This record gives sequence, C-alpha cells and structure tokens, in this order.
Amino acid sequence: MSVGESLSELKAYCEDVARRAKAASAKMSCLLGRQKNDWLRLAAKLLRDKEKELLEANERDVGLAPEFGLTDAQVDRLRLNPNRIEAIARGLEEVAQLPDPVGQVIWSSIRPNGLQVQKVRVPLGVIFFIYESRPNVTADAAALCVKSGNAVILRGGKEAAHSSQKIVDLLWEAADQVGIPRDAIQLLITADRQAVGYLLQMSQYIDVVIPRGGEGLIRRVTEEAKMPVIKHFTGNCHVYLDATADPDMAVKITVNAKCQRMGVCNAAESLLIHRAVADSLLPRVCAALAQRGIEIRGCPETLRLFPQAKPATEEDYYTEYLGPIISVKVVDSLEEAIAHINHYGSHHTEAIVTRDLQAARRFVAEVDSSAVMVNASTRFNDGYEFGLGAEIGISTDKFHARGPCGLEELTSYKWIVFGDGQVRE
Repeated sequence: MSVGESLSELKAYCEDVARRAKAASAKMSCLLGRQKNDWLRLAAKLLRDKEKELLEANERDVGLAPEFGLTDAQVDRLRLNPNRIEAIARGLEEVAQLPDPVGQVIWSSIRPNGLQVQKVRVPLGVIFFIYESRPNVTADAAALCVKSGNAVILRGGKEAAHSSQKIVDLLWEAADQVGIPRDAIQLLITADRQAVGYLLQMSQYIDVVIPRGGEGLIRRVTEEAKMPVIKHFTGNCHVYLDATADPDMAVKITVNAKCQRMGVCNAAESLLIHRAVADSLLPRVCAALAQRGIEIRGCPETLRLFPQAKPATEEDYYTEYLGPIISVKVVDSLEEAIAHINHYGSHHTEAIVTRDLQAARRFVAEVDSSAVMVNASTRFNDGYEFGLGAEIGISTDKFHARGPCGLEELTSYKWIVFGDGQVRE
C-alpha cells in the first residue's frame, strides 16, 4: 500500500467515525434519563462480571509498556486491579445518581404579550476527547458524555489500547440492551497521529474537542482545531501566605498543596510569602517542604532566610514542575502577590492563607483563575471534591466552561418560546 493510499484510507476512516457520531448525537438528545442511568448501572455490572477479561486485556498493555518507554509512575497509572475496576464501576454508578442536565430549565419568563420564554439546557453534540493512557478515563469520559446527551469520539493513548477497547466493548454491550446507539461511544482504533489532525478539521461533524494531556498535545490541538476547544495548558498554581496567615495553617496547607500528589494539575508549584511574616514563617514552611524532598528555588530574600534553597530564575516562576520542586518569593504586599500570580500563573488554581477578610475578598476578586481558595489547599479544585461527580477535565478557558468540567459543562442551551398565535407588530 502506498503512503498516499494509506493516508487516503485513514482520512476516510476518520470521516466515517465522525459522520456516525453526528448521526448518533441526534438520537442522544432524545434519550430518556432512565435509559442513560440504566446503561450506566448495567455497564458497571458488566465491568464487575467480566473483571477477568478486563484484567487480561490490561496485562497485554502492561506487558507492552517497556516498548513505549513508560516510567514506573506511568505504568502504575496504566495498571488495573480488582480494586481499581471496582472504583471504575462505582464511578459509573455515581454518575447515574447525578441529576440529568438535559432539558433543565435554566431560566423562564412570561412576557406581557403572553409568550412563555425558556432557556433550556441541551447537549453540545459530538465531543472529540483526546486523553492520556489511563483506562479509567475511558469509562469516566464516556459516562459523562452519554449522561449529558452527547456522542463521544475517544482517542486514548496507544499504551492503554487493549484496556480501553475492552471497556468500550462492555459499554457497547450495555448500550445494546437499553437502546443507546453504539455510535455514540466510539474509540479510534488507529494509533496514527494524523488521525487526530484529520478529525480536528471536521467541524461539520464535531462540535467541540477536549484535549487532556501534555502541553504539546494541547497546543497542537488549539492550533489545528476548526471547532471550539475546552482546554488547560498548564497548572502553575500558587499558595500565598498573607501577613495575617495562621502559621500552623500556612504550613499544613502549603505542604498538602505541594506534596499530597505532585504530578497533577492542581498541585502548588509556587509559594508567595508576605514580607511581614517572612522571617518567622518562610524558614518553617520551607523546612517542612524540604523534609518531604522538595527542592526550594527562591528569590534573594528566600536564600537569605533558607540557605539550602537554590536561586530561582525568571523561568522558574512560570514553570509547572509536576514534581519535587517549588518556586518561592517574598512579596511586599497583597497587591504584589496578586500581580505576580496574574503575570506568571496559568489561570488554574490559587490559594490565600489569611485571617483578614478584606484581604481574602480582594484576592478572590482580583486573581484571574478558574478557582480561588481561601484557607484551603489548591488540591480541592476537582469535580468530585466540588460535588460535580466525575469530571472530564479542568478548563482554564473562560468560554465555554471554566474549572472542573462535569455534566453541566458538557451542555449548552437553547431558547424555547411557547405562544398562542402571537405575532410581532
């Protein structure tokens, strides 16, 4: 087969997937909430009943991991076991318990002429979801997209291909039994990166794309997509210790925000400390971080107060480390802290530790991020922690969704007007 023929067939395959998803999405908007919930519960049962088959598929992926050069941490995220399969099944059941967003009346009014005007929640349509090599994400994404009335095209990492395909097979089996079209849940069967490029051009079929992965992937999607993108580039999250911060709380929150889980987007990467408390608080906080293996990269004042620190570069203040490094800077005021965050941050998650209500209010109002915490860890910026159930990602955009993206964020709305023969004069 020539390269030209191969690429031609790949493009035709992608167009067929997208066209079938578009056709399925028209049916999805009419599904009853009961059908979607029955599907979720049946899919959870099948995951439990066919645990052995799913583990066998996962073992194939784990066995191929060395060929893909996966790190130990990446292999751990890839690996399934009975407890993790049970967690996936429970996650589907939890989504089933959430209110169905489709058809919700967001706003309504009866006009003086008798017209009844409603703003009603509707599905987005077809979602193209690109994500990392974690089998549980396959189930989570499909659950959220279907529950919100959308069709989804899944492009998972090739490292989890066998596991993801087995999960989708079980989702299809459940879909057949409750009357949900299989084409509403499609997994790309090619590892060719060009497939993503082709699909990103098909705005006539795909309504939105959601990339979840490294910055390189997200930048590529943003540059090439002909349809809207819900994304976040990086999670350069800050903790600011204000002049009135409670010392014990400051240490507890900073350590949790940085160390509870380092390789995630809502982990703290930068620490700001008000000069009024730097002499007493900075050495204590930095020591607590260093005891947990965190490398401190700081400003000259940080180096004076904590000599074990290394000098921070300008680049350090922009960096999402996703590992055991944090940048530290002493600031002269709340205003300087806010300006630093808005300049160097990625609009993801920021936290202030303070006993000053006015300072907290200014911080919340002026910091431009998807979530702002007052006296709480940045690690709480999460759909489950916010009470949304599962999430498909955390958006740092302002349109169409911002922050954790759950069921409501996977919908749009339409205006519906009921009349009784009215005409406009």
